[in-house]
Amino acid sequence: MSKIETIFSANVPRYTSYPTAPHFHAGVNDSVYRRWLAALPQGEPLSLYFHIPFCDTLCWFCACHTSVVNSYGPVRDYCRLLRQEIALGAGAMKARHRVSHIHFGGGSPTMLSAGDIDRLGCVIRAHFDVLPDAEFGVELDPRGLDSARVNAFRAIGVTRASIGVQDCDPRVQKAINRIQTDDETRQAVRLLRQAGIDSLNLDLVYGLPEQTFQSWEQTLAFAVRLAPDRLSVFGYAHVPQFKKHQALISAAALPGLEARFRMAEFARNYLCSQGYVAIGLDHFARPQDKLARAAGRRALHRNFQGYTTDDAPTLLGFGASAIGSLPQGYVQNISAVPAWRAAIQAGRLPTGRGVEVTDTDRMRREAIERLMCDMRVNLDRVAARYGVTRASFSDAWPALRHLEGEGIVVLEGGEVEIDPQWRPAVRAVCAAFDQYLTARPAHHSSAV
Repeated sequence: MSKIETIFSANVPRYTSYPTAPHFHAGVNDSVYRRWLAALPQGEPLSLYFHIPFCDTLCWFCACHTSVVNSYGPVRDYCRLLRQEIALGAGAMKARHRVSHIHFGGGSPTMLSAGDIDRLGCVIRAHFDVLPDAEFGVELDPRGLDSARVNAFRAIGVTRASIGVQDCDPRVQKAINRIQTDDETRQAVRLLRQAGIDSLNLDLVYGLPEQTFQSWEQTLAFAVRLAPDRLSVFGYAHVPQFKKHQALISAAALPGLEARFRMAEFARNYLCSQGYVAIGLDHFARPQDKLARAAGRRALHRNFQGYTTDDAPTLLGFGASAIGSLPQGYVQNISAVPAWRAAIQAGRLPTGRGVEVTDTDRMRREAIERLMCDMRVNLDRVAARYGVTRASFSDAWPALRHLEGEGIVVLEGGEVEIDPQWRPAVRAVCAAFDQYLTARPAHHSSAV
């Protein structure tokens, strides 16, 4: 087994939270969430996330909570209930709160009609004070996107759009059941810029079936020609044991670990040669972009939407399966839309599960976040903030010493730094600090 296969064969989380979602439990319910909401400090701004769990076609590579609908009726009904959930959540808080970040994800938020986009925007502002400089992002499927929806998003305050591209090669698109022409992507970019939504991100995916280095380079070149401010370059997570439709993708057609690592490295070298700055594990940004500037100050953060400049201590999730992060812990809504609907109709917050975090969790979360964002962490500084010493991380040292022996990390005192050429291994390094991982390691994808 090669060094790359040894390092990346382990199943590890993407570390958008700690503890990670497999360790959430039903003990965090409606009453617990209400108590946490009521205790939120009045002066601190919030972030809001809205999940739209619908698409008009099923992409076989997708690992999101979504379902395919053939008519607009279920989407319209869902939006009505989502507005009710916003009112329920706001009503559980003791004061009206300011909002600094908003994000619409899915599924496909572009399934929404212009009218429902407008109604959601009105309800958000009826219950929260959205700050004038709030960053408002939306995930877009360019297929079928029209000016009415784009203008509606702009009218409710959207400032940033993330466009799903994945791969431009028709063979790859057929293998993942996502046929999307280059013209459709270009048209989406034109519509957004014409509407004044100039801050654009493109989502690309490596490790897909039928993908070759030649097709991957062509996809990267196409993306750069569109001149986005940011790019997200994800490794495909093949987990058919949890997402049954992924079984439609033949594992034999997927690139191996060596190829995945080389694709990740090729993307980093190519995009950096085109003037982008590497951000954390899998993001890239223009040097003047807020994300790059935050990374330069080591002020970058990571949440369920990936890398962000959002430093709000609370993220509230609305919609089926949406996850929130509060000072007390994490909360996830019921994933199944019928059960989510029933809770709201009964006047309950549709909380399905979550986890309360301890100071030990917070300390390890900080160490993991700094590694994910900065590729380095000073354990003495992190431990001191929690009134303990570096010895509190003693269980991580055997794995860190092994990684040092492999040339993956450099250890000096309490400083842990990832060698630049092994940047894609950051999740494997973070796993050394994960006290929960051995309990359910198979719930995650490979480390690259």
